[in-house]
Amino acid sequence: MFHQLTERQEMILGLVVRNYIETGSPSGSKTLVVQHNLNVSSATVRNEFVTLTEMGYITQLHTSAGRVPTENGFRYFVQKLLGEFHLPVHEQQMIRHQFHQARLDLDQWLRLAAAILARTSLGASFVTTPRPTSNRFKHVQLISTQGRLVLMIVVLYGGEVKQQMLTLAEPITQARLSAVADRLNYLFPDSTAVDFKNQMNQLDTLETDIAILVQDVLNRADAKAVGNFYRDGLMNIVENEDTRQAVRVLEERTLLASVLSETKSDERGVQVVIGGEGRWEELRDCSLILSRYGVTDEFSGTVAVIGPTRMAYGRNVAAVRYVADLMSGFVYEYYLELPEKEHINKDEG
Repeated sequence: MFHQLTERQEMILGLVVRNYIETGSPSGSKTLVVQHNLNVSSATVRNEFVTLTEMGYITQLHTSAGRVPTENGFRYFVQKLLGEFHLPVHEQQMIRHQFHQARLDLDQWLRLAAAILARTSLGASFVTTPRPTSNRFKHVQLISTQGRLVLMIVVLYGGEVKQQMLTLAEPITQARLSAVADRLNYLFPDSTAVDFKNQMNQLDTLETDIAILVQDVLNRADAKAVGNFYRDGLMNIVENEDTRQAVRVLEERTLLASVLSETKSDERGVQVVIGGEGRWEELRDCSLILSRYGVTDEFSGTVAVIGPTRMAYGRNVAAVRYVADLMSGFVYEYYLELPEKEHINKDEG
């Protein structure tokens, strides 16, 4: 929750933040008045400095110094004062041209998106592969191998294939196994794990046992918060003492999954996480800007940049939004329409 600021307080806070982003230097009251031709006195600005400091939006590093923004000051700036920002038209055209020059291949687009965001933001970037928002069952096959061993193949919408060897209590004919698979395929088209749980009362004992295994496959697929991901620009943050710890976010899949699970941006929106929001020590001196892309209520991934708290928010938010829009177009127009066999991702177990 933010304090209610007056128009003049917002103007002064905005100037302090913008000056700090551009120069890395504190803002003094007299400097603000002179540089920006403010129609107020230095004493008035100093009084507003005191109020903004008490509210937690700016701070003074030592007694004689000017003011710099706090994490909360950056948050207020991003959420209330940043306004709409777009990349220059020539940059948009250059980025769009790079994507159009690339082959219609998901991996190539993901690598290109990460490279473009790292270069544009002068920070690090990562792009995750698109995944179903909620995994859905397409069909199951049961193949008798030898004795009591059965190979179960579960295919999910989006092309993911799961294979699992089962050891049954007693041998069962291929005809019976095929009948079980056919019944599950008939009863559970396009179903989620919850759908399986709610409809198992229609099944016999063997059908129930197989349905429980399929439900477990769906649950594990849903719990897998991050699939493959591509990153770029690590050297941009490794060489900065303030952002060095953030490299862990890009190296440890579990940590990245934790961040993504708690920072899902709204549909076609951009989310800005400043200072780790008190949850991730690795992002304490960093800002993370991320957006979902894809068919967001069905099949989506994430594009993001990580950099110092003192970053060009307008430019970086615009870059993330623009690349996310391009990636969404790729997923919608090409990737989802490819024949399933061209993008099946097989995964044991």
